[in-house]
Amino acid sequence: DITGLILAGGRGSRMGGVDKGLQNFNGIPMALHTMMRLQTQVGHILINANRNLAAYESFGASVWPDVLADYAGPLAGFLTGLERCDTPYMVTVPCDTPLLPLDLVTRLAQALEQNQAEIAMAAAPETNEHGQVSVRTQPVFCLLHADLLESLVAFTQGGGRKIDAWTARHKTIVVPFDAPGDDPQAFSNANTVAELQQLEK
Repeated sequence: DITGLILAGGRGSRMGGVDKGLQNFNGIPMALHTMMRLQTQVGHILINANRNLAAYESFGASVWPDVLADYAGPLAGFLTGLERCDTPYMVTVPCDTPLLPLDLVTRLAQALEQNQAEIAMAAAPETNEHGQVSVRTQPVFCLLHADLLESLVAFTQGGGRKIDAWTARHKTIVVPFDAPGDDPQAFSNANTVAELQQLEK
């Protein structure tokens, strides 16, 4: 009942403009790592990418560019995915988190159902520059009802681009991934080459 959407449509500006999803993580493109971890959790996978489409298609998933122009951010990917989604639900993940939890979708789906919510959003521990750890929302990790398409079309047509601003319009449940045994690196993403090398270690 759930379509998985991998968001690989960004400019990769903090990584020097390279296509982040195609950067190798332990010898395999990051987006492929992400896909392998996600595909066991969903019925169908889509990839949202705006360049190197053939490279992404070689992973064996259908690939769709943004329906909005000018690299409009993750919500453009959400919109693209919802327009192509044939299942009642869609889950979104970014292409640069190769260690994402193998129980991500199960836990989001349980929370969505138990709270009769429209959106379930992951949250994970993050350490700030002072070494303090706090659980912060991870807005690009969302499970949502596919019938929110109309709402998202209206929001983006009105110029809205921030995920939080859109999800705030709907009943959203935040699901923390900070239990004992949860990998503290599960939601770590690589925005720079240095961060990618750090994550590999």
